[in-house]
Amino acid sequence: MVYCRSLLSPISSSAMKHWTLVFDLDGTLIDTAPDLAAATNHVMAELGLAPVEESEILKYVGQGALVMIEQAAAAHGRKLAGKNLYDQFDVFIEHYTAHIADRSKPYDGLIAALDRASANGATLAVCTNKLEAQARQLLDTLGLSWRFAALTGRDSLGVWKPDPGHLTGTIALAGGDPAKSVMIGDSETDIATAKAAGVPVIAVDFGYSDAPVAVFAPDAIISSYAELLPAIARLTGCRSDAV
Repeated sequence: MVYCRSLLSPISSSAMKHWTLVFDLDGTLIDTAPDLAAATNHVMAELGLAPVEESEILKYVGQGALVMIEQAAAAHGRKLAGKNLYDQFDVFIEHYTAHIADRSKPYDGLIAALDRASANGATLAVCTNKLEAQARQLLDTLGLSWRFAALTGRDSLGVWKPDPGHLTGTIALAGGDPAKSVMIGDSETDIATAKAAGVPVIAVDFGYSDAPVAVFAPDAIISSYAELLPAIARLTGCRSDAV
């Protein structure tokens, strides 16, 4: 078996040199559920509708705010489409922008995992179906933006997940190569995007998927960020006694 330096230790700053790790945002890097649900239910209140359970809203996070609003209204038997839907999207954006990190926070172990990946030479990026300005605002507010070489949102490249061009475009902006990249996400959308792009994908099982992520056959599944670098080591062909 071929061994390389452990990805759990920053002994070598080149263990992951030339590798790009691309993360989804909501449900992967950051637990944004409370603030997303609050913004969606703000829209429901504006429509004179009762709040929708957070667990119901989170099924649609990976598909963007428009779908969250549309499905929350549909739960009340209310159909939103066309201008009406986009008007409510504006209501959502105004509220969410003002409260984007009231209760949102990084998942446990994330910062340590990002530190280890960077110490081992990896380039980090974010590919999200959030609007780019919102994604940047969230990461800025949480003090995380500086960690990522590229960040793209739904409106950044003219295509968005599950179109593989969103992922490959993000990798290009980060100066990477899809052949030496790994996607980390929490949803069917993330997994489908990575597969279409020919990029190995690690799914976290603590995000907002409406079904167990194993159903979508990612290349690896992790239950905590302590497991991230060992999973990357296995996917990239790197082995260590410490992994």
